[in-house]
Amino acid sequence: MARPTRLEVPTGKGPGELVLERPTGTLRGVLVLGHGAGGGIDAPDLVAARDAALASGLVVARFLQPYRVVGRRAPAPAVQLDAAWLEAVGVVRGRRGLRRLPLVVGGRSSGARVACRTALAAGAVGVVALAFPEHPPGKPDRSRLAELDGAGVPALVVQGERDPFGLPPAAPSRRVVVVPGADHTLGRRGAPVVAAELPAFLDEVLGARHPEPAPA
Repeated sequence: MARPTRLEVPTGKGPGELVLERPTGTLRGVLVLGHGAGGGIDAPDLVAARDAALASGLVVARFLQPYRVVGRRAPAPAVQLDAAWLEAVGVVRGRRGLRRLPLVVGGRSSGARVACRTALAAGAVGVVALAFPEHPPGKPDRSRLAELDGAGVPALVVQGERDPFGLPPAAPSRRVVVVPGADHTLGRRGAPVVAAELPAFLDEVLGARHPEPAPA
């Protein structure tokens, strides 16, 4: 695996940051991942997803939203998050050798919501939703399930059994894997589950597509 490439992403609300990593050998696709509301791109479940995707032959890009680049913890409004995310996806797709590869999007918590809301606009073939916040804690009446339902592509959801943000139900195009004993962080219990479940999901959404040689 080559050294990560860091890229600045100009957006209407300031620069975001991409960390782009390529596998060795042939390329099967691209995975773009976003972080949680107050977190970063080095969360254990995101790192586990990165490692599993790289081992499966995908280029992986993790995107840090502009508000986190400047050190704020409170997230920007959804419309700003979505716009910055799509700009980041465009930067990734513009890199040499990546435009024609199938795209999978995902993230944890807030990042999973952004990925679901924009999956069709991004041209994704699948969504990876880690700790999807189905509703605010203690407020099941304020469901966000419509975002997950509206992704429009197959989805893999990895959710903690004790997540106070709820547990999304499975659906015909959505597989939900419950991590026993885990909360919203997923933590040490979640990372190995992500690592175990993601390769099969990637095989499913990428199909039998022949890998392409990595650019020199």
